[in-house]
Amino acid sequence: MASLSHTQPFRRARNAVFPLTILDRYLLREMLAPFLVAFAACLLFWALNIFFLAADYIVNQHAPIALTLAFVVFRMPQAIPMAFPFATLFATLFAMGRLMSDNEIPAVRTAGIPLLRIAAAPLAFGLAAFVVAWFSNEYVAAKSVDLSTRSFYQIIYHTNTLPVEPQLFRRDAATGTFYYVNEVAPDLSVMEGVQIYRKGPDHTWSQTLQAKSADVVGDSLRLLDLVDTHYDAHGYMTQQKHLASKLVPLPFGENVHAFVSSVNNDPWTMNSAALSRQIRILKSQGVGGTALGNLEINLANKLAWPFASFISVLLAVPLAVRFGKRGRMLGFALALILYFVYYVLATAMAAFGRNGAINPFVAAWIPNVLAGSAGAVLLWMEER
Repeated sequence: MASLSHTQPFRRARNAVFPLTILDRYLLREMLAPFLVAFAACLLFWALNIFFLAADYIVNQHAPIALTLAFVVFRMPQAIPMAFPFATLFATLFAMGRLMSDNEIPAVRTAGIPLLRIAAAPLAFGLAAFVVAWFSNEYVAAKSVDLSTRSFYQIIYHTNTLPVEPQLFRRDAATGTFYYVNEVAPDLSVMEGVQIYRKGPDHTWSQTLQAKSADVVGDSLRLLDLVDTHYDAHGYMTQQKHLASKLVPLPFGENVHAFVSSVNNDPWTMNSAALSRQIRILKSQGVGGTALGNLEINLANKLAWPFASFISVLLAVPLAVRFGKRGRMLGFALALILYFVYYVLATAMAAFGRNGAINPFVAAWIPNVLAGSAGAVLLWMEER
């Protein structure tokens, strides 16, 4: 009796916070296994795809196998925001479809439980998946992909190539120096059109370095065929000279691997705060176009893609109720078709957002709005 008196209040409190009925627990158990299978399949497919791309460096460039495997493993979390929506979509269609084919949901509805109440547990599952996907993408994927990128640069250095994306700014927070790379030579070993802007104590430009080309030597950036210009506190040129070469320190005092990673400025290696900061820097410099649009789209997708986990459940529940009796394979086929349609729509909207035809944040959320609206209407129709 003493044992019961101590445990029952705890159970009542737990049930008050998490009012899960037998039906809710049953639905969640049915969804968990197919969710894990679909999620693991997405990560495996992503890893194999990356490995086949990286295998060329092992075979033809004799890159270390361990380093290549590290690149693949650390790159896997990049698939998290895309794997969660597919996994929740597949789990809902598979689980609800199984219950429909066995006439369990019709029996529950006949007992007087409305479809909206039945859908509460799957929708809560989708909401939890959204939170986990967002947290993982924000705090796990960014660091993991950065490690993968650094591993890739080690592979690249092993093959004596240097991939640097063109037309990107980079700011050294310690010195206020700005680095700009215009384009990369076809051999991927030399940067072209490099410009460096240094600020003085009064926040005006004190020096500009404009080089036709540059490469990385040790812990320094070697500028070739450059014009070195100095300015006074009023912005007037005080000295200008042409130099054959000049060594300048890398930003943030980084080593060569970190510098190249920073210059590439892969949005996948930055969380929302870092992306927002980079966008503000570019806007303050008057930079626009696809370089800015790409960052804005990636910032919006930091939330839009994980939220698709909830939207996929909202869309899958009424579809499973309507078509579930036709077999589990139909649920699998629907999951592939719906995910493909969503992905194509998201890709198309991202293209419009990058080019400025549509506001990047609006473009990123259009697929969720359309899919969510369709799911809500279908759920309301099935309830009636």
